[in-house]
Amino acid sequence: MGLYVVTLRLPDSFDEEFVALIPRHRAFINNLIEENIILSYAISANRSRGWVTMQGATPEAVRAVVEQFPLYQFLQSIEVDELFVFDSTASRLPKISLN
Repeated sequence: MGLYVVTLRLPDSFDEEFVALIPRHRAFINNLIEENIILSYAISANRSRGWVTMQGATPEAVRAVVEQFPLYQFLQSIEVDELFVFDSTASRLPKISLN
């Protein structure tokens, strides 16, 4: 399994159809997080871009998962890049407390 970061470009404005799909989209994302397919999911403060760190066999397999996102039809662009290094506090052992 490779590790990929997907960069998403969101639309400039959100219409009613887009907003109505957000709960379904979040449920889908949460399910992929629980399945350990998505490791991280972030949307910029100005809501113009998003970044999703995902596990997948190939870039094409990752793109196929992204194409299932409920909000996929609204995305302006998608970039899939394989990562060489991915480090985060979430992937480290918890700090020991001597209480």
